[in-house]
Amino acid sequence: MLTSRAKYALRASVRLAEHYESGAWVSAAQIAASAEVPRKFLEAILTQLRDQGLVESRRGPAGGHRLAVAPSRATVADVIRSIDGPLAMTPCASATAFRACEDCSNIETCRLRWVMRAARDAAAGVLENCSLADIVARAVTEETEDAA
Repeated sequence: MLTSRAKYALRASVRLAEHYESGAWVSAAQIAASAEVPRKFLEAILTQLRDQGLVESRRGPAGGHRLAVAPSRATVADVIRSIDGPLAMTPCASATAFRACEDCSNIETCRLRWVMRAARDAAAGVLENCSLADIVARAVTEETEDAA
């Protein structure tokens, strides 16, 4: 299950993606208000995204935050992994942090691993193929359709 922290990170990342082309630095207060994220919680999330290389931060009156990569190159999976870690529900199904489950007696004969890998592959297939730019573009399309 996606944590609240990851959902907030996705909301904040989408807001930063909307400002990417302008190169503008966006304050945590602006992001918190527009993304409906508690500011203190958001600041910790932005620090984590910065530490993972997805966000740049700058202090001072002209400071704020912005995406460190183009929205077309930052995927939903990138943001989720930066906050929650691997997408897999079990460590033995993870593509990025594989290890045997603590209670597993033999990973080679585990009867559940194949379904956990299939679930990971299905989720990763969607999340790795959806960029922040895709989300922004879809929102613009939906707003245009709603206005018509």
